[in-house]
Amino acid sequence: MSQNPEKRFTPQELAAFDGTDGKPTYLAYNGVVYDVSASRLWKAGKHMNRHHAGGDMGLELSQAPHNPDVLERFPRVGLLDAPALKPEPAADRVPPWLAKCMKRFPMLKRHPHPMTVHFPIAFCTAAPLCLLLALVTGNQTFAAALPVLLGLALVFTPVAIVTGLFTWWLNYASARVTPIMIKLAATPVLFLALLWTFIESVKTPDIMAEAGSHIGFVLVVLALMPIVSVIGWFGAALTFPPHDD
Repeated sequence: MSQNPEKRFTPQELAAFDGTDGKPTYLAYNGVVYDVSASRLWKAGKHMNRHHAGGDMGLELSQAPHNPDVLERFPRVGLLDAPALKPEPAADRVPPWLAKCMKRFPMLKRHPHPMTVHFPIAFCTAAPLCLLLALVTGNQTFAAALPVLLGLALVFTPVAIVTGLFTWWLNYASARVTPIMIKLAATPVLFLALLWTFIESVKTPDIMAEAGSHIGFVLVVLALMPIVSVIGWFGAALTFPPHDD
């Protein structure tokens, strides 16, 4: 007689408990199947509009900002009758010192890029707005803010690029998916636009006093907002797919 009374699930059986149409919401981690139906964060079998129930969550949980121990709050309903996925898919690629650092500070797995990317977004939005206010009001105080805003955006954009590349390598295995490829193409354009406009704004302090003769500068600064919006949109699409229903 078996000493393990827990039900054993095949991957196909587990897939049937995906939380849709009123079905229970099950997921597996390290070979153990948990019932997370009671969690509001797994409503309709989806978590953060990105992760889906009914499968082995080994890869996803190893990259999550929270500890997998949160699953211990939920009923254990069985075992997954299949080899568990490796909990650390990037282990072979991560140097020991970095792995140790990420273990001590789990936020390094996902948070550095979302934290740093907000700075260039804010400055690349504020600079065009100040330019428009300078054009509409004729107030040179707004024009005087342009070198500062463009300079700050120029400083923080490389930081966001580095953290973004790190996140892409660590959490996405450098996969060449469409949103990331668009971001990779648009980001150098943004950086070059910032570099040129910053140099121009410093070289010609009263550049907005003769905006008509510096139309290229005006157009490039105004273009910063749509460029950074495209980059931000596709970045958000990686976490919250807009077509995922």
